[in-house]
Amino acid sequence: MKLNFKGVFEPKFFELIRSRNYSKELFFKDLTAGIIVGVVAIPLAIAFAIASGVSPQQGLITAIVAGAIISIFGGSHVQIGGPTGAFIVIIAGIIAQYGINGLMIATLIAGVILILMGLLKVGDIIKFMPYPIIVGFTSGIALTIFSTQMKDFFGLTALDGSELVVPSEFIDKWICYFKHFSTIDPWATAMAVFTVVIGFLWCVRKLILWNVIGFLWSKVTKVIPGSLIAIIVCTVAAIVLKNYGVEVATIGSVYPELAGGVALPKPEPLSIDTKAVRELLSPAFTIAILCAIESLLSAMVADGATGKKHNSNTELIGQGLANVVLPIFGGIPATGAIARTMANINNGGRTPVAGIVHAIFLLLIYLFLMPLAANIPFACLAGILVVVSYNMSEWRSFKGILKNPKSDVAVLLVTFFLTVIFDLTIAIEVGLLIAFVLFIKRVMETSSIKVIDQELQRTEDPESQSVYERVNSSVQIYEIDGPFFFGVANKFDEIDSGSKKKKPKVRIIRMRKVPFIDSTGLKNLRSLCDKSRKEKIQIILSGVTEEVNQVLQKSGFADELGREFIFDHISKALDKANELTNNE
Repeated sequence: MKLNFKGVFEPKFFELIRSRNYSKELFFKDLTAGIIVGVVAIPLAIAFAIASGVSPQQGLITAIVAGAIISIFGGSHVQIGGPTGAFIVIIAGIIAQYGINGLMIATLIAGVILILMGLLKVGDIIKFMPYPIIVGFTSGIALTIFSTQMKDFFGLTALDGSELVVPSEFIDKWICYFKHFSTIDPWATAMAVFTVVIGFLWCVRKLILWNVIGFLWSKVTKVIPGSLIAIIVCTVAAIVLKNYGVEVATIGSVYPELAGGVALPKPEPLSIDTKAVRELLSPAFTIAILCAIESLLSAMVADGATGKKHNSNTELIGQGLANVVLPIFGGIPATGAIARTMANINNGGRTPVAGIVHAIFLLLIYLFLMPLAANIPFACLAGILVVVSYNMSEWRSFKGILKNPKSDVAVLLVTFFLTVIFDLTIAIEVGLLIAFVLFIKRVMETSSIKVIDQELQRTEDPESQSVYERVNSSVQIYEIDGPFFFGVANKFDEIDSGSKKKKPKVRIIRMRKVPFIDSTGLKNLRSLCDKSRKEKIQIILSGVTEEVNQVLQKSGFADELGREFIFDHISKALDKANELTNNE
């Protein structure tokens, strides 16, 4: 059998090549945008890597490899791929439990899962992830990232002056901070606060009132990220302080090998066995789901800004390919980055070429400027991540959902607290379970089964009134309103057991408002027919849609009941009912 992948894997980069509409003007726009996004990505890639528990080189390698592959094979015109803050908690947890090799295996498995999701066209479905779950785990991750940065933000040490070992649990972490707050380093704190202030001021582009200065300010803040300015200033400050005998913790103090420069990592095969795959399947699934959600959300936001449309399934396959290749070069999980994607759009990027340029620019930085990164203070990176966590927090959306129905609030809070206290895997699984149960409950509340009687007819539509006028006294009509599935299937028994009226000779089941029927609904319909047969009551189905009728035929129910008792309209069913009752 030949698989048809049309519409499933159609990378936008190859569409651009085939179209032959790429101009010199468009290239220069993509070139400018790609370089600017590359500048934005440098501090973020380094900060995310260190916060995740890996080296800064691995963060840049991830941005380079993922940035290139996602731009070439992805389904969005402007998506920028790389490491993101959402993965910090997951990566750190996997490394703590399974080691760096476990992270590499989990990333590769996640990549395979993403490719399968794209080929199976799951991309069109995953966009319907309940919004309270997305806000819940995003806000939870933001709070977790914030809590992990307090040690470096304040330069805390152990009481004896040695390196402070911070517990992994959220509550224990904060207890540890308060116990050791007396060891605060004023210079590190000053750098971290300066970075946060710069991060927020850089977003206020109309801060300066004078026209000329205000215009220049907006131009500078649009092209140069505040995080890069903070890194330059704090790095210079750290070097000056060191000359005066004041030591501030820097990347070089933890990764001294950076001082001599770095070389491109050589591809290395992974050591994979069935036991490792079984153990890492759950965290890999979490990586894949988070990658899919974040990349597709980013692509949808980009569509709104550019007016173009992405291909969800192609995007998942592109993300999957990136995460399959990354572990071979020692990279960490990557996905579409909303902030970098919007920076790309705002600076003129309109095709995947901008993403490729961004990856090439980062490669040049990696090869020639990495020794300079050794002087970057950890306090500055902590300040950058505090700003990132604030931007991730979705606090306005969180506050808005608290005013929504209690079911949405329950899903939001459960997902949020499980993310903070336990981990994202449990949060997503429990959040989806609760959302599923609440969805079933809502459908049950909107679906109903009732017996048509004279009192109801006065308030129903004219067609129902005319139906009632033709009902023989020996005929009873059940109306099913909504899907007939496992959540409402037992309502027949409830109605029948509560009825004190005389048993009819014919019972019509009106199904005009039934869009589908599942196995449980079919079973209960069979049970009703068997019970009615014993009571010598004939069942007639009316208003049966073509979809429901196909289910009845394939299951054999149509033959069991008799095809002559299944009708597409109530008038035909009534004629049959009157014929049966009049002949007796």
